[in-house]
Amino acid sequence: MTLTTQPADALAQMRETAPLVHCITNYVAMNIAANVLLAAGASPAMLHTPEESGDFAAIAGALTVNFGTLSPNWVDGMHKAIDGAQAAGKPWVFDPVAHYASPWRAGIARDLLARQPTILRANASEVLALGGGETAAKGPDAGDEVAAAEATARTLATELGAVVAVTGATDFVTDGTRAVRIDGGSPLMPLVTAMGCSLTCLVGAYAAALDDPFDATVGALALFARAGDIAAQGASGPASFQTAFIDTLHALRPDALAAVAVTDA
Repeated sequence: MTLTTQPADALAQMRETAPLVHCITNYVAMNIAANVLLAAGASPAMLHTPEESGDFAAIAGALTVNFGTLSPNWVDGMHKAIDGAQAAGKPWVFDPVAHYASPWRAGIARDLLARQPTILRANASEVLALGGGETAAKGPDAGDEVAAAEATARTLATELGAVVAVTGATDFVTDGTRAVRIDGGSPLMPLVTAMGCSLTCLVGAYAAALDDPFDATVGALALFARAGDIAAQGASGPASFQTAFIDTLHALRPDALAAVAVTDA
């Protein structure tokens, strides 16, 4: 197995650390992302203004940047936060939501990507477009299968010197050398808004607690997948699934992650 820290140990380590995560995320995602982090065992901070983002990112355990709802002020805050995190040696995670949707958004994505994120977390369409390929998507939801983006993810990981996670029905994670696939989750997950955005914040929590960004990313995705599996068993639809998912994250013990299929790719 490619991992040095297994998902069960990664969850235990993250909860023991209880990291403070600076989340710059969109309006749609703030509430559920904060609740996901609290339930999993981390501490969220949702702030984005340039006046304080740089200072706060320096004291947080990790920074996550999601630009689902962009404005010039937020972009300035993102740059200040990245400066603060990098100056303090803290990891940062980039989630380029629908970066292909407009030329302005695409340009910001290129600028942020050039700031060398520790981890890139995106869906297959976003990864394909970042690599210069064609995508079937027109909005924030993926229009392409994860398998179609695996080769692009490997190339991006090598070029960026980052871990790249392509999330979907079967997740794919690579650092350009190592690669794994993670099975699990539920078809109800895409029916709850901001689940992917919340996952980005959770990846940040793991990145703050573990030394290896690859192990951290796999650990976060494994927890998300297992919680999705369990929550779906008692859910009658998307609304009850969301509630069950938060409860499951809170109750899930590390040994439950042994049921997640993580295989070398």
